[in-house]
Amino acid sequence: MQKFLSNQNKLFLSLSIVILHIFLLKPTQVLADLPTGNAVKDPSAILRNALPIKQIELQEIQHKLEDTSDLVRGGRWPALAKTVTKCQSLLKKYESRIIEELPNNKKKIAKKTFLELKENFDNLQDFSKSKDKYSFIATRKEALDKIGGLEEYFLPKQFPYDIPEEFDNLPRLLGRAKVNIKTTQGDMIAIVDGFNAPLTSGAFVDLASRNFYKDLPINRAEEFFVLQTGDPIGEAIGYVDPETNLERHVPLEIRIPEEKDTFYNQTFEDLGLYTETPTLPFATLGTLGWSHSNTAVDDGSSQFFFFLYEAELNPAGRNLIDGRNAAFGYVIEGFDVLEKLTKDDIIVSIDVLEGIENLKLNA
Repeated sequence: MQKFLSNQNKLFLSLSIVILHIFLLKPTQVLADLPTGNAVKDPSAILRNALPIKQIELQEIQHKLEDTSDLVRGGRWPALAKTVTKCQSLLKKYESRIIEELPNNKKKIAKKTFLELKENFDNLQDFSKSKDKYSFIATRKEALDKIGGLEEYFLPKQFPYDIPEEFDNLPRLLGRAKVNIKTTQGDMIAIVDGFNAPLTSGAFVDLASRNFYKDLPINRAEEFFVLQTGDPIGEAIGYVDPETNLERHVPLEIRIPEEKDTFYNQTFEDLGLYTETPTLPFATLGTLGWSHSNTAVDDGSSQFFFFLYEAELNPAGRNLIDGRNAAFGYVIEGFDVLEKLTKDDIIVSIDVLEGIENLKLNA
């Protein structure tokens, strides 16, 4: 069975947990040490922020609306109403400019979406005044989904990042895909992000399309930490290419915001980036991560894991997996299913629902 944390990293994790328990004896120190709560933990927000676009005005509206999360959670209704007013102002200010930048075949539908967003924002204002928390959250999600849809219109026509030639023989996902993960506890929906992890996502979607994961067990389960699967039945611990009879290996691949190039086969320790947060962080329940052995970072083949986010043990942006393993997607539906899974469960199947056209079997 392939494990993704080295013995040294396990030691770091154990020490971190011990230190955390010590801090818990002194609550005032914990408040100073843990993240302030601004780290992004919503998978849909992470995926929106990870899109390779530069539409500043639309992203400003998105971020301002996302800023309401802490306000609604804390019941700060006057501040919430003020923030929604700001969103309405930004929408009115930027609408013409945003639509003007779109391709002609997208402008008509964009105008319709802006009308719907105006209605959403008006409703959000009403909900903030009536202090209707649940209606506010549902309408905000609807509005953010529409903003995310608009942002996808600004994606580049060509894949925006270079993949080293040494990996030309590996499959790659040049975009995103949606998959259904059927388990003995029920179904989950996940988005696989080939923009920021093209080779990892490509390997996963390729194997899913080959029914490789059909009826494979959960081969590792650690409470509040990970659920791992993808270990094939038999002696092999990964996918063996039938043409070469060799196990296919996928390099560690991690992107960092604002960096031009993706880093391959280098951990954050190797790079000296001890406090960096990757574009796809392990920051939320159901983050999909790629496994590799204890001794190398470039021998991951088929095994992957679900990150079981637990706020105190794995604070967003400060865990020991970011920069050591590649995240390649997020569960967006079926969290109740994920929380039920144990080592007694099975991955019944993984089916690609959307985005199979983005899969290329090699360069």
